[in-house]
Amino acid sequence: MLELAGIIILGILAQWVAWKLKIPAILPLILIGLLVGPIAATYITEDGSKWIEPIWNGEKGLFPGDYLYNFVSLAISIILFEGGLTLKREEIKNVGPVITKLITLGAAITFFGAGIVAHKIFNLSWELSFLFSGLIIVTGPTVITPILRNIPLKKDISTVLKWEGILIDPIGALVAVLVFEFITVGGESGFTKTAFIEFGKIILFGTTFGFAFANALAYVINKKMIPHYLLNVVSLSTVLLVFVESEIFAHESGLLAVVVMGMVLGNGKLKNIKELLYFKESLSVLLISILFILLAANMNIDELMLLYSWKTLALFAIVVFVIRPLAVFASTINSKLKFNEKIFISWVGPRGIVAAGIASLFGSKLLKQGVEGAEYITPLVFMIVLGTVLLNATTARFFARIIGVFLKKSNGILIVGASNPARLIASYLRDKGKRIVIIDSNKQFIEQALEDNLEALNVNIYDDELTNNIELNDVGYLIALTANDTVNKQALENFSGVFGEHGSFKIASSTEINEATVEEKLHFFTPKDDYINLSEAFRENPIIHQVKIKDEKQYKEVLSVLYAEEKSIPLFVEKGTGLYLITEYERDKLPKKELIISYLGKKIV
Repeated sequence: MLELAGIIILGILAQWVAWKLKIPAILPLILIGLLVGPIAATYITEDGSKWIEPIWNGEKGLFPGDYLYNFVSLAISIILFEGGLTLKREEIKNVGPVITKLITLGAAITFFGAGIVAHKIFNLSWELSFLFSGLIIVTGPTVITPILRNIPLKKDISTVLKWEGILIDPIGALVAVLVFEFITVGGESGFTKTAFIEFGKIILFGTTFGFAFANALAYVINKKMIPHYLLNVVSLSTVLLVFVESEIFAHESGLLAVVVMGMVLGNGKLKNIKELLYFKESLSVLLISILFILLAANMNIDELMLLYSWKTLALFAIVVFVIRPLAVFASTINSKLKFNEKIFISWVGPRGIVAAGIASLFGSKLLKQGVEGAEYITPLVFMIVLGTVLLNATTARFFARIIGVFLKKSNGILIVGASNPARLIASYLRDKGKRIVIIDSNKQFIEQALEDNLEALNVNIYDDELTNNIELNDVGYLIALTANDTVNKQALENFSGVFGEHGSFKIASSTEINEATVEEKLHFFTPKDDYINLSEAFRENPIIHQVKIKDEKQYKEVLSVLYAEEKSIPLFVEKGTGLYLITEYERDKLPKKELIISYLGKKIV
């Protein structure tokens, strides 16, 4: 009981520490697992026992026999299902040729390159070498996002890294599953006819079960045949059923089945998809926390000592500094990415959860089958995972500065609210060369923004998903322009620390205009107007005008006239290459001559 409670407590603590330090959670989880497992047994306890013993050894342990590996299998199935839910068909279609090449050509280069190197250096069989290389294809979003969260980068770089991580997770898992099947079925005869038959069975039953059960679950949910309070647990039980049933018909097809099931549900017309996704995310966090402490604790010091040689360092160096850059540069030929951007993408390739989890599962199974060299699989993959995470977590920001991809000033603007006046303002700023991202929970507003060729996201401001979007790393301004003052305040409270590096502003309420403190007024989008004024000015004159200002006297006169006219709203000051809100310009006491004032509504100047 104490051990089980300890794992959960330590796991959640590791997740919190990772969030606080902005590092991938897998790093503290594996380190804790090694501490309570092989390190404790070797260097701390007097009787040589582990603080946490995952497998029953005759005296203590959490799981007897094969039950640990059964738990690992089920946990990974849920994690991969959650990953499948996030894969949207329209997003995959628009990710661009670079990402497409990275998950195909780049993955192939990694697979064959790392396999050949592992075979040559460690003298592993070709089958085991390619199992290892299949496992290290993946670069999961859960490890990339925390690393890049606090690095201002161009959107193109963040997009490539984010979508490579999302899309390659199930691909790497599938490749590893297929190679494992070849090993277990083919035996000494290698890639035999039987192995190819089993390969076909995996594809057939995995896709069939995944597709069929996904549509069945969507049907019963949409027809409200399941009460709301049972929705999440029924979905969970269906995922487990699909995994087990698929495994019965074709060994190792369960992982493919749950990925397919997740993708079908994620791209279908499931009404409660967001609620289901939130539940699966929470469950995945808990399972990951437990899983990686158990897997790391289950390792023995003898396995870790296998890595204590120059061979390990050579393998790591070649995989990270030769094969990864080769895959990236081959995949980015004829792309718009600059040389230094390709170098940075080559540098950032941390391996993650899927690699470590499946490696431990397959490595253990092959050891039990007595496959020669199988003892290397789990420690080698863990070495690649820990090494790449440590390298990227500690050096990515510094390396970005050195090679010149670090944005010195994040000038992107996040606009909360996609109403008609907000879209007009966003279009004006975009035409001035600013990167604009507009968000709203109103799907119709977002569709209209997209029609206006604006970058728009259908997001609820009360969700935390924005903070995990590394594609918004270049956003330094936050402007809340909704009709709801509570939403505007929430936006500034939640996200000004993330996106308001250079300023966070909101449209004031009528009460605030009269009663706000001097400090509060510094965050007003416009000094004298509320949302009602903004919308009425837009309704009668949906045009943004400009007037040239020669000196401070004219500046004051123009603003005085604009403040007096309810149907004219002063917005921006353009000075040289700089573009400022009126509030921002006044706050910083910038020179009030030789500039341009922009205003919305009735033309009066």
